[in-house]
Order: sequence, then structure tokens, then C-alpha cells
Amino acid sequence: MNLLSNFFKKKYNISSKKINIFAPISGKIVDLKSVPDDVFSKKIVGDGIAIQPTGKRIVAPIKGIIGKIFNTMHAFSIISSEKIEMFVHFGIDTILLNGKGFKKIAQDNQKVNIGDVILEYDLDFLKEKAKSILTPIIISNIEKIKKIKKYSGVVHSGKTPIMQITI
Repeated sequence: MNLLSNFFKKKYNISSKKINIFAPISGKIVDLKSVPDDVFSKKIVGDGIAIQPTGKRIVAPIKGIIGKIFNTMHAFSIISSEKIEMFVHFGIDTILLNGKGFKKIAQDNQKVNIGDVILEYDLDFLKEKAKSILTPIIISNIEKIKKIKKYSGVVHSGKTPIMQITI
């Protein structure tokens, strides 16, 4: 069976690649179903995990290019060299704060490596003002993903894998 499997992989150029997605924010991994917004909890915009944050920075979870940092600085998109599209969204209803509590460090279309700082935030202010600080990390083009392995536990931004995907 292994020889046959290898034959088809070579003949039809079928191969899989595993990619680690790292924590863009320090904290504790939470199931996406816990996010108090149906867009995320029902996986309308994609699949992933959420993090209950403890730090003060949001970093690049993958090597790639920043697509868009929202003017309100509560969220950004990033595209990996493998064309994986991700969306990091700090909290729920944080868009209503119009950028208060956030500081933009990176720029749109900037090339980034895992761990490069994208945004800084004031956790105490956001805990007080936001509906929730649970931070969804979403793979938006989930149709490209063959398999997604989600991790759990406490994570450190730019250092701890939160998901492993197979494309």
C-alpha cells in the first residue's frame, strides 16, 4: 500500500505539507464555540481557536504578508507564503472603540516573520470596555486545509503552536 500511495503522490503531484500556526497572543486557548459572537462560534468566517489574552502584544502567527490592519486596530489579516489566509480579531465589539486601547506597530502589505509585533494593546482598558476580550484566530480559506489539529493550554505569543494544519 505504501508503494502505491507513493506512486500516486509522485504521478499526480499529490503531496501534503504540515504548517504550524503559532500563538499571536499570550494567554489560554479556548474553544471557538465559547466566543460570544455567532460569526466566530458558528465558524461562519472560518475555523480556528480563540485565546483568553494575558499579554500586551499581538504578533504574527505565521511567516507571510500582512493583508490589512483594520483602521480600528482590533483585527488584521495575514497571508502565508503557502496562501493560507488568517484573521486575528482581538475581542468582541472592540471595533466600537475606534482604535482606543490599541497601537499599530506593523503596516499593511508588510512582510513578517513568526513573532514580529503587529499591534500592542492595553489589556486593562480593553477588559473594562469590550464585550469580551476572547481573541479568535481564524483560518478563513479553510477549503485549502486537508486537516487541522488544534492544541490546548497556556500559550506564549510567537513561541507556542496553537494549531497544525495540513495542506
